[in-house]
Amino acid sequence: MRILGIDPALRVTGYGAIASSGGRTVLVEAGVIAPNVRLRLEERLRDLHVATCEVIAATRPDAIVIEELYTTYKNPVTAILMGHARGVLCLAGSQAGLPVYTLGHAHVKRALTGSGSARKDQVNAMVTRLLGLRRAPEPNDVSDALALALAYMNIGGRDIARLVS
Repeated sequence: MRILGIDPALRVTGYGAIASSGGRTVLVEAGVIAPNVRLRLEERLRDLHVATCEVIAATRPDAIVIEELYTTYKNPVTAILMGHARGVLCLAGSQAGLPVYTLGHAHVKRALTGSGSARKDQVNAMVTRLLGLRRAPEPNDVSDALALALAYMNIGGRDIARLVS
């Protein structure tokens, strides 16, 4: 099974694809999509969509897991912009005929560390260990995307329906 995790943003979207077979999970590909911030919103969304479609074609996942929208009420503009980014990511997955799931950061932390309030460095350490990497993936957007994919894999897909939004 191949899972593509995506940490959405309009500036730097992290992605990470993993594959699991015979009890072993390995890194397939990871990186960032960084649309030009000088472009208009609709152009950045187009570029994010095109690049995501290319990542999907290259990694051939069985499912996509995108981080759930999270922001405080004092930042409604951020929430709206993140919603736009998540929308084009969901569209890319749907156009590829893939199931698209969302997980909140607390679910991801709990699935990897056992605690929904784990620190980012603890999650990064688990990503590094579970994938047998020599060092933590950088930037954090990539590590977060891989954490999403690993959380889905650790849940095994069996309980994902009750966790998704």
